[in-house]
Amino acid sequence: MPNLTAARPFTARDFAARTGRAAEAAAAAGLAGLVVTPGPDLLYLTGYQPVAITERLTALLLSAGREPVLLVPRLERPDAEACPGASSLRLLDWADGADPYPVLAPLLDPHGSYGISDAAWAMHLLGLQEALPDSGYRSLTRAVPMLRAVKDADELERLGGAGGAADAAYRSILEVRFAGRRETEVAADLAELLLEYGHSRVDFTVVGSGPNGANPHHEAGERVITEGDTVVLDFGGLRDGYGSDTTRTVHVGPDVPAEVREVHEVVRVAQQKAFEAVRQGVECQEIDRVARRVITEAGYGEYFIHRTGHGIGLTTHEPPYMVEGETQPLVPGMCFSIEPGIYLPGRFGVRIEDIVTVTATGGRRLNNTPHELGIVA
Repeated sequence: MPNLTAARPFTARDFAARTGRAAEAAAAAGLAGLVVTPGPDLLYLTGYQPVAITERLTALLLSAGREPVLLVPRLERPDAEACPGASSLRLLDWADGADPYPVLAPLLDPHGSYGISDAAWAMHLLGLQEALPDSGYRSLTRAVPMLRAVKDADELERLGGAGGAADAAYRSILEVRFAGRRETEVAADLAELLLEYGHSRVDFTVVGSGPNGANPHHEAGERVITEGDTVVLDFGGLRDGYGSDTTRTVHVGPDVPAEVREVHEVVRVAQQKAFEAVRQGVECQEIDRVARRVITEAGYGEYFIHRTGHGIGLTTHEPPYMVEGETQPLVPGMCFSIEPGIYLPGRFGVRIEDIVTVTATGGRRLNNTPHELGIVA
């Protein structure tokens, strides 16, 4: 049973330190500052998440050596004032019917280049460009990719708790009957277990049985699972504000075909070798290369059709990515998935996924259930 005790709340001091680091990172990247709109970056930097993300402009402006400013719609100001990071922010508001861009524009360098949230609405970016035609904007993820990538001790505690809760859900689902039930029914069981073990939100419950398991992004359908099926289980969500994401592959019934055992063993070895490659200073792409080499040498390279991993934190998919071309070196505190897979079209798929964090001496798994092929009834 995972520890269900709530983690320490983040404080105003935590958020002030984060906004300060973000402003410094922007300056180091040659930017005049950052424009952060609603989403995980704003939540990370201020603790503020608007009740509804609408066409009304909300934007946090960060620049080195200047007080952080949060511009919000006037009707949402009370909520912004109540957020845990509010004491270190200067709050400005704008009224319905007014143009918010003339309020924000004087706070920006008219000739400056800014990082802006990836999820910023196009209408807001266009509004800023119209108000400041000589300003420039870059994707925040590309401009400051390490903004949320390195987790502190409190974040690691939350991620560890989420991983432990997902592990408990997997152990419990092994006791559930699969044969004769629809994928959607097993997926509902998984969702219920995630909530039972402390998740506040379920993001996905993939149950890919038989040929459906050969589609990495199949979620759950009306197919009835039968004895002899290989089933991919990929599930996760948020617990204490931070994400879980784990995958295991099971077989329905004890009579496992030799090919299924072979493919599963190749994926298991690839996942293990990639984990062993985790160490400070190694480029992200090397984790992908190690896993892919194992699968390719076993003759299944064309059937490994996705990246080896993705970062995780306030969202279940975020930078850094374990993929060819990503040269960002691993740093202690980074957390990401390692999830190689083999997908044989029309037949079955196998994937094994753990969340891993980088330490000073290597990698540490945040998922710790067995990697062996699970057997279910």
